[in-house]
Amino acid sequence: MADDNDLINRLAAAVADRIRPQIPFDYEMWDIATIASCMKLSEAQVRERLAPQPDFPKAVRLPTTTGGRGHARYRAQEVWAWMMKYQDKH
Repeated sequence: MADDNDLINRLAAAVADRIRPQIPFDYEMWDIATIASCMKLSEAQVRERLAPQPDFPKAVRLPTTTGGRGHARYRAQEVWAWMMKYQDKH
């Protein structure tokens, strides 16, 4: 029995080491691929048809080490709210 408890404790510790902490939705940042997956669209559709919309949430682009700007990231909460504006009202 002691061996079983030791094995269980070691397995639990190994699992805990591999679990990534959940980022609260309010702070989650989505890339184009995540938005596309959420909306069941292609990345090209998001990049070419949705992101250019004037009311689509503005991208966050972090600075790079070369002085440029990184890939577009979007606040998940803003993208979700934008999408829900277009829900049919019955």
